[in-house]
Amino acid sequence: MFDLFIKNGYVYIDGEFRNVNIGITGEKISYLGPEEFSANEVIDASNRKIIPGLIDPHVHFDLYCGTITSRDNFYYGSKSAIYGGVTTIVDFLDPSRNAKELEETFYARKKLAENCNVDYHFHACIREPDGDLEEYVLKMKQLGMNTIKLFTTYSETHRRTYDKDIIELLKLSKKYDFLVLAHIENDEMINRDESLTYESLSEARNSESETSEALKLCGYARETGGNLYMVHCSSGNTIERIKKEYKDCLNKNIFVESCPQYFVFNSSVLKGKQGYLFTFAPPLRKEEERKLLINNFNNIYTIGTDHCAFNIEDKKSHTLLKGMPLGVGGIETSFIVMYKLFGDSVIDKMCKNVAKIERFAGKSGILVGNYADLVILKSGLYKIGKPHGNVDYSIYEGITSNIKIESTIIRGQFALKDGRFIRHKGQLIDCEKGKK
Repeated sequence: MFDLFIKNGYVYIDGEFRNVNIGITGEKISYLGPEEFSANEVIDASNRKIIPGLIDPHVHFDLYCGTITSRDNFYYGSKSAIYGGVTTIVDFLDPSRNAKELEETFYARKKLAENCNVDYHFHACIREPDGDLEEYVLKMKQLGMNTIKLFTTYSETHRRTYDKDIIELLKLSKKYDFLVLAHIENDEMINRDESLTYESLSEARNSESETSEALKLCGYARETGGNLYMVHCSSGNTIERIKKEYKDCLNKNIFVESCPQYFVFNSSVLKGKQGYLFTFAPPLRKEEERKLLINNFNNIYTIGTDHCAFNIEDKKSHTLLKGMPLGVGGIETSFIVMYKLFGDSVIDKMCKNVAKIERFAGKSGILVGNYADLVILKSGLYKIGKPHGNVDYSIYEGITSNIKIESTIIRGQFALKDGRFIRHKGQLIDCEKGKK
């Protein structure tokens, strides 16, 4: 007898929806097929689509930003994630300079994540390295991670990694088969004039600063054969240039992530009455760049959210860019806003592709033997409201969607059932080994 049996649903398997039933035993899927069986609990999913649990590769829960900590900690951020069908998240360790600091930041972050409601993993994060880079990589591997995040900017807060070390990390990524994640902005092109207001954010961190830095790093990746993943691509110009100049590497050893906000909004909202609510880095781009990003959707490998949420007052109290907490929430609405734009083609970019590059065993989709991470969708016309985390606004409020997340199942257990949240104990995921 199964623990849970879901019947009559349209199930997303290998890129298409099939009318099959799902049997779940313990944490895993143990049956997919037409037969009906008895179970401890049977769910009738008639007229419902069922997709694999989503994986957000880019979140910042409980992040200290110099003057303020992001409002969604691991408990509230992951609660919001569950309402968005996200069953696994990848957060970031605090930036570290050497292997010793890396280990310290890992255990400190792990402690913060103990009350996470979804499964979780971490990216290593490096800054101004002062130790042996190979030792750093080996320590990362030992701790169960396969990705190192670096910044090409933020020199003013000592978070930047310079070209010499980036090239060395890319060489090591080929040797040890891991992924170098890069925040791509040209540090020298950023305007740090302290009199600038939030309305000038897109000009202060202009589009060319992203595009030029991305092309430079792509060149390094091609030369070294290293593995490069560029996070939160904001401009269609950037992906268009990468497609033209590095087609031989794109989605082979060069990967590009983007976020819902760059597909939905353009920089004109920064000039509006509540423009301060749309402040994050890299910032929103011009309408033609947004459209070009949409046209290049097939060249984007993954969708993350860069979820780093603040309250209205946190933003409103800073009219100048200096001191403004840059970040926005979005994990609860990421799938439904992207699904409205792109339909079924977004599913793999928010599950299978992430599982592949992160090497999450059993998290790649709806297959017998995989974890029973599932999302039940209900079609209809719905309006996005306030998020269920610890923040008082969402930039997506008021937008209509054509589906809603009805239920979320993590490793065979309901975390959201018919819209009702059920406390769940998330697990730390180790690369290639499933649950740690």
